Amino acid sequence: MPKTAITMGDAAGVGPEIILKAMKARPEYQEQCIVYGAFDVLRHYNEKWNMGLTLQKVSSASQCVDGVVNVVDPCPITMKDFTVGQLSARCGDGAYRYLEAAVRAAQSGEVMAVVTAPLNKEALHMGGHLYAGHTEILADLTGAKDYAMLLWSDALKVIHVSTHVSLRQACDLATRERVATVIRLGDQVLKRAGIERPRIAVAGLNPHAGEHGLFGDEEQTQLIPAINECQAEGIDVVGPEPPDTVFFKGSQGQYDLVVAMYHDQGHIPLKVLDFKKGVNMTVGLPVIRTSVDHGTAFDIAGTGVADEASLLEALRIALALA
Repeated sequence: MPKTAITMGDAAGVGPEIILKAMKARPEYQEQCIVYGAFDVLRHYNEKWNMGLTLQKVSSASQCVDGVVNVVDPCPITMKDFTVGQLSARCGDGAYRYLEAAVRAAQSGEVMAVVTAPLNKEALHMGGHLYAGHTEILADLTGAKDYAMLLWSDALKVIHVSTHVSLRQACDLATRERVATVIRLGDQVLKRAGIERPRIAVAGLNPHAGEHGLFGDEEQTQLIPAINECQAEGIDVVGPEPPDTVFFKGSQGQYDLVVAMYHDQGHIPLKVLDFKKGVNMTVGLPVIRTSVDHGTAFDIAGTGVADEASLLEALRIALALA
């Protein structure tokens, strides 16, 4: 059966640790997953913490051996090549190479989903890859035009109109066309996950959702036309609702999904409610992709205290969607 790819992310961060911990906690994932990352780094931590896992270097998913952690290493890095917890161009390049190889495997049918451990954006740039993050790399590698970031947890689900841009630019990106596209993407992925008729609410861009134009007119000129367009297509979507209450309503089960206008508007409520088990998804891609909803955590890298809960949840959701 095709494997689910796990990309290691930045070798100087907590990616290697949480992958090994996830494989230890759920041994069945050793047969269902294949890791794209630095074999020597994974082996180092496996031995350092006496995890007792067996690692096997392979060149493709077709060579995977059951009962071991199979690793494809397209950019070999050793512990001598970087300092744990510090920015490294080598690690930034490696994070890109692991993701690139996993996406190519998904496109060829070798794996059925890609689950990503965290990369560091500054290290990524140092390594010569000028992207804002995983989402933008994935869109470029797959040629996807309409895509969005969706944060998934049991407490709340949020999809974003924009992500890694300035707040000033985010306001300009909240157009009728983009908002309608994101509503449709959210509706599609929830239906794929088994929710027959998803209930979606759109958060306003401005305080009080503009208060009928008193605090900005984007709701009248952009958001309401987008919502009306999607309602006419049969999507169960309402809004725009005041941002200071709509996420609470979503957390109480009134809505299955909230459309956030920009990065922090959606990230803050979800991380407050369910930081450890939040999962980052990229919807609209030709491949399934989920991710941990935290960063490289350089401050605790290599200490053995990183929590694998978000990665386990990302794996669970990826396997369910696949």
